[in-house]
Amino acid sequence: MALKETNFNLPNQSDFYKGKVRDVYFFNKRLAIVASDRISAFDHILPRAIPYKGQVLNGIATYFLDATSDIVPNWFEASPHPNVAIGKLCEPIRLEMVVRGYLAGHAWRTYKSGLRTLCGVTMPEGMKEADAFTQPIVTPATKAEEGHDEDISEKDILAQGIVSQTIWDRLKQVSLALFERGTQMAKEQGLILVDTKYEFGIYDGEVYLIDEIHTPDSSRYYYLDGYEARQRSGEKQKQLSKEFVREWLMDNGFQGLEGQIMPEMPDSFVDKITDRYIELYERITGESFVKKPYTKADIATSISTYLNNKHEVG
Repeated sequence: MALKETNFNLPNQSDFYKGKVRDVYFFNKRLAIVASDRISAFDHILPRAIPYKGQVLNGIATYFLDATSDIVPNWFEASPHPNVAIGKLCEPIRLEMVVRGYLAGHAWRTYKSGLRTLCGVTMPEGMKEADAFTQPIVTPATKAEEGHDEDISEKDILAQGIVSQTIWDRLKQVSLALFERGTQMAKEQGLILVDTKYEFGIYDGEVYLIDEIHTPDSSRYYYLDGYEARQRSGEKQKQLSKEFVREWLMDNGFQGLEGQIMPEMPDSFVDKITDRYIELYERITGESFVKKPYTKADIATSISTYLNNKHEVG
C-alpha cells in the first residue's frame, strides 16, 4: 500500500497545493499537510511511491517540531492522523536555510569541481568528502515555485530585498540553533546530523518555523560509530538519508538532466527504501515504528474533524 496522492474537496477549503511529496490544503487560518508516499530526487518526482514513507516523515517532523519549539515558534498544532499535520497558516519566506556541518552532497560536488565558495561562504582548502567544517555553515537557496532551487549568498539576499537585515539575522541565528539541537539529539541516538534545510514564515509579525524538520527528505545523517575510522581509511560514510536513492539513479544513468530517462525502480529497491526510512525513524526517535493501515477516507475525516472542532469548517 502506498499513498501516491490525495484530491480531497474539504469543507471551507480555500486552496490546494501539490508539492513534490506533500499535498497541502488551505483554510482560513490553518493548513493541513498530507505527507504522501511520493519520493523526489534531482527535483523530479519518481514514478513509484514508497510505502509508509509519508507516515515516517510526518512522525519524524512532528517529533522534532515538538522538541525544538523552545528555540523558535513553529506552525505545528496537531497530527490527527499518521500522515497528517495541521497548523497555523504562515506567510512563507522564499528561502531555504541550508545548514551544513560536513562536506557532503551538493557542497562536496561543488568542492570537487574546484570551487571553494558556496553561497558566498568560503570553504577551507584540503578537505575531503565527509570532513567536518570547523563550524556549521549556512548556504541558503531561493525557494522556487517550480523547478530547481537556486543557491544565493547573504549579500544577494539583502541586495534583492528578499528579507530585511533584521529578519536575515534572526533566520541565521535560529537555523544554527536548530542545527545544534538536531546535532545533540542525533548524537544521543548514535547518528551525525550532516546537513539539513529549514524553512520559515511570518505569523503575526514573528518568524515561525514551517514545513518539516530533520527528516530524511530534508536532512542527511551519518552513523556515528565508525565515522572516524572510515574517514581515515577513505571509506564512504554509512549514511541514513535519501542520498542512496540519488546514487542509484546516477548509477542507472539519471541525474535529472534534459533528455535523460528516469529508470524504473524494482520492487526490491522500493522495499529497501521503505526499510531505510523506518530505520531512520527508529534510530532518531528511539521508538518503534508501527505501520498503520488506512484509507484516503480516514485521512479526509481526520482533517475535517479536527478543523471542525477548531471552527475552521462547518
